[in-house]
Amino acid sequence: MIGVVDYGAGNLASVTNALGFLGAPWRLVRTSADLQVVDSLVFPGVGAARPAMDQLRASGLDQGLVEYLHSGRPYLGICLGLQLLFQHSAEDDSLCLGFFAGKVVRLTTSQKVPHVGWNTVDVTRPTPGLEGVDGTYFYFTHSYVVQPTNRDVVSAVTEHGRAFVSAVAQGQILGVQFHPERSGRDGLRLLHQFCLRAVAETRTHAG
Repeated sequence: MIGVVDYGAGNLASVTNALGFLGAPWRLVRTSADLQVVDSLVFPGVGAARPAMDQLRASGLDQGLVEYLHSGRPYLGICLGLQLLFQHSAEDDSLCLGFFAGKVVRLTTSQKVPHVGWNTVDVTRPTPGLEGVDGTYFYFTHSYVVQPTNRDVVSAVTEHGRAFVSAVAQGQILGVQFHPERSGRDGLRLLHQFCLRAVAETRTHAG
């Protein structure tokens, strides 16, 4: 079962429609108790850091998510779902989940910000879940980017006037700055790969 985090914003419809198209079972996650009955988790990303964190704290999901991230189960963070993995966001000066050391900063570039549209994702190291992604176009819409303290977690970069981190990974945790649910066939392929990891995790628990 794939959980989809519902924090009062986020692109829930696009993500759940994509999972449904792929035939993947999913349920919304609104409380820490919901996290106990899912094998994998998708955190959709639309919105600002502070309102999202305020909602997570109000529901108790902030601590539940931290525990989940350390549990070894698969996690896919999309856009804001990537950014909230870090310690602090310059967007609204917000403290985040702190799973990764580092911060979220405004994208400084000679190009237009917000960065909206299609761009290539260049994979910098082999990463489960990013197979076949290198050089592929995905859809972006964002003004902020992550700056990991430990560059070893960086899995992909993208150019928009300058290079920025577009994917990070560690263990079963994968975060992407782009929106696979809005990226056509290649985005569905990435989500399918995540669903396969979810199935493998379910079999592991069943065994």
